[in-house]
Amino acid sequence: MIRHLATVLGPDHRAELRRYLGWLAAYGVLDGIAMAFLVPVLRSLFDGDTSGALRHLAVLAALVVATCVARYQQAMRGFALAVVTLTTLHDRLGDHLVRLPLGWFTSEKVGRVARSATTGTFTVTNVFAHLLTPVVSGVVTPATVVLAMLVLDWRLGLVLVCCAPLLYATHRWSASWIGRSERQRDAADARAGNRVVEFARAQKTLRAFGRDREGYAPLEAAVEERSAAGGRMLAETMPRLLANGLAVQLCFAALVGTGVTLALHGAVEPAALVALLALAARFVGPLSEAAGMSGMLRMAGNDLGRIAALLDEPPLPDTGTRTTLDQPGEIAFENVTFGYEDGNPVLRGITLRVPARTMTAVVGASGSGKTTLVRLIARFFDADTGSVRVGGTDVREMPVERLMSQLSLVQQDVYLFDDTLEGNIRVGRPDATDEEVREAARIAGVDEIVERLPHGLATRVGEGGASLSGGERQRVSVARAVLKRAPVVLLDEATAALDPENEKYVQQALRTLMRDSTLLVIAHQLSTVIAADQILVLDEGRICERGTHEELLAAEGRYARFWERRRRSRGWRLVPDDAVEVAR
Repeated sequence: MIRHLATVLGPDHRAELRRYLGWLAAYGVLDGIAMAFLVPVLRSLFDGDTSGALRHLAVLAALVVATCVARYQQAMRGFALAVVTLTTLHDRLGDHLVRLPLGWFTSEKVGRVARSATTGTFTVTNVFAHLLTPVVSGVVTPATVVLAMLVLDWRLGLVLVCCAPLLYATHRWSASWIGRSERQRDAADARAGNRVVEFARAQKTLRAFGRDREGYAPLEAAVEERSAAGGRMLAETMPRLLANGLAVQLCFAALVGTGVTLALHGAVEPAALVALLALAARFVGPLSEAAGMSGMLRMAGNDLGRIAALLDEPPLPDTGTRTTLDQPGEIAFENVTFGYEDGNPVLRGITLRVPARTMTAVVGASGSGKTTLVRLIARFFDADTGSVRVGGTDVREMPVERLMSQLSLVQQDVYLFDDTLEGNIRVGRPDATDEEVREAARIAGVDEIVERLPHGLATRVGEGGASLSGGERQRVSVARAVLKRAPVVLLDEATAALDPENEKYVQQALRTLMRDSTLLVIAHQLSTVIAADQILVLDEGRICERGTHEELLAAEGRYARFWERRRRSRGWRLVPDDAVEVAR
């Protein structure tokens, strides 16, 4: 846990963490020594040695003052670290997230980030403010008492030493079970949360099929699983916490039994036994509190481990130093092979060149590697073998910021921020002038949308662009690309689901972009494919054909068959044309 705390706090606060732990340990030791001095005080009182009792009492008072100082210091430093966590952890998470590969951000991991940034952050602050002190002092203080007991009466001290394995084993057993139950409950919480978000996003589809009043089976199953996991956690946690407390009380009972036996046989004076048992009673208190808090600390440790694991995620290597580009706007792959985490290669030996200020269309069956091709250019991931070059430079050799300045990415799924229409377009280039924003909006056909909105470009579009249609959101995305004026524009099926009107505006914007930028387009629309200077046909991660539209049709290969299927689908009717004429 200490290593995780150091990771969460970061290198700037590790010295503060060490000082806090030092004061915490000092508090536990001083508390144990102060408890041990009860024995000589009581012995002197029982023996009628008033002056000796006063001397010991003075030492005890000094130890109590020192203990209070250590307690104050560790408490203030603990609260200070809790404040540091609250004020810096979100910034550290944000700074780390922007350095992770874009391909890392799956829906499951995004949900985990959201949970860690909310409940996880408060759990970490609770560790410093409330949990660590009773647990650490509940171990250090009894350990100090045991050492003192060995000095004062080795036989009773030996009983406590023999009890230590039982206490440790019980703690490990209960903590491991509690930790496992908490992980299961946390996983169920995450799945239920994802299902709730899915349910909210899928309302259009559910209502279209009359499921507005009926239950949504995946959500109901996730909620039931979460409830069951919470019940199992409670059922498994309470008996184990009780077992911890029982083990502590058994140890104390063994100590009392041993002491009484020794007293009955005259091996220890009754007065001394009373003093030693008073010390033993003080040994039980912190240990019982630690046993009660250990489960909560283990659960907090799980949250802490998840945040530390997030911060330990390896960032995208950003050691490149080349900022000059030999061939601005050019894209090249040289014998590139790449596979995802499952190990199966998605791209196999890809070699291609896209000259500057040209348009290349990429076509192929689903799963052939088209989107992966675009992701490697944008450095969502790094190639396993070979090199990907933008502007004549390997993407791994240039700073990430420099690479991103060369690219604009237009995807099929567009996300708009809960901001004005103008603010969403300015994402492409925040320092653009008002005139440049209006011109980009005109080229992408957004000006036609503006005329229909109550406040024009100042109209807020809602979270995710909820007030706009899918085609209108796509136009805004293209306007961003136009405004950025990047040398390379990557379009991942940007026109695949557009109606004719929105497709017209997007095609118009593509023609404008072609004047100054290199376009790599994953496309299914025939008009987009025909306009390309070069067409690449992918099949199972390899380029099986390349050439112009006319050349590939003449080859009568895979592209020709694709073209024929698309052409027939455009002319497809529910009824024959002659039946339409009769109906008329």
